[in-house]
Amino acid sequence: MRTTWNGSVSFGLVNIAVGLAPATTASARQSDVSFRLLHRECLTPIQQKRWCPVHDVEVGPDELVRGWEVSKGRFIPIEDAELEAIEQHDTSKTIAISRFVHLEEIDPVYFDRTYFLVPAGTEAQRRPYVLLLEAMKEAGVGAIGSFVLASKEKLCLIRPKGDALALETLYAAEDVKSQAEIEEAVGSAEVRKPELELARQIITSLEGPFEPEELQLQYRSQLRDLLQAKAEGHEVEPPAAAPADAPVIDLMEALRASVAAAKKKPAAAKKTSATPSRKRAAASRK
Repeated sequence: MRTTWNGSVSFGLVNIAVGLAPATTASARQSDVSFRLLHRECLTPIQQKRWCPVHDVEVGPDELVRGWEVSKGRFIPIEDAELEAIEQHDTSKTIAISRFVHLEEIDPVYFDRTYFLVPAGTEAQRRPYVLLLEAMKEAGVGAIGSFVLASKEKLCLIRPKGDALALETLYAAEDVKSQAEIEEAVGSAEVRKPELELARQIITSLEGPFEPEELQLQYRSQLRDLLQAKAEGHEVEPPAAAPADAPVIDLMEALRASVAAAKKKPAAAKKTSATPSRKRAAASRK
């Protein structure tokens, strides 16, 4: 597995040689198709120019400086050297573990990007990796730490993922918004027992194993088909808009209709899709 960073995990007095390999593709946060802006008349890519409206001139790279807007229209210039002075330039290449925490205590909202921790090549170097993995699996914990990636300080969580260790880069606490406003809004709402029972029936009827292969983006697939057809010179009819469902005002009516619709789904299809996952899950526990 190709790694983009190589260093070690500091576990007490033990250093574990590892590499970082992205667990998702570079295009995972967007469509894997990128576009450029063209002049409609000649299909030439448009050039973006940096223009100063005060001096009415095009500005070169050496004439640019970053600025922080203190108030409307008032900026404080910040030099690159000033930013570099406060950046982390740690060259130790070490992921320092500061604490172990129970995994159920960590809200996924703090997760930024996932990497695999790849053990070093020799068996002697892999033994500490396996030791940390097994100890964390047994205790049900993850490791909170920090390291420097591309000259940027990163907070991270190391967690067991099957028979491997994964590293999640974490958002800082101040970057995660509070949900207090939502909790206050729903705190005064009351749920009746018949409504709750119908909601449980809907959940039960739609319950099934997690199938990662079902996570498909319809837009991405349709976009590829559209571009392929246009590249081959075919005219493509836009897909028909899905008919809008009539709004249901009464909550109980909506719940009853949802239960009835869920019961119409063939049970055989559910069993067929559930079997492979359960087999894989059982195999992974062995």
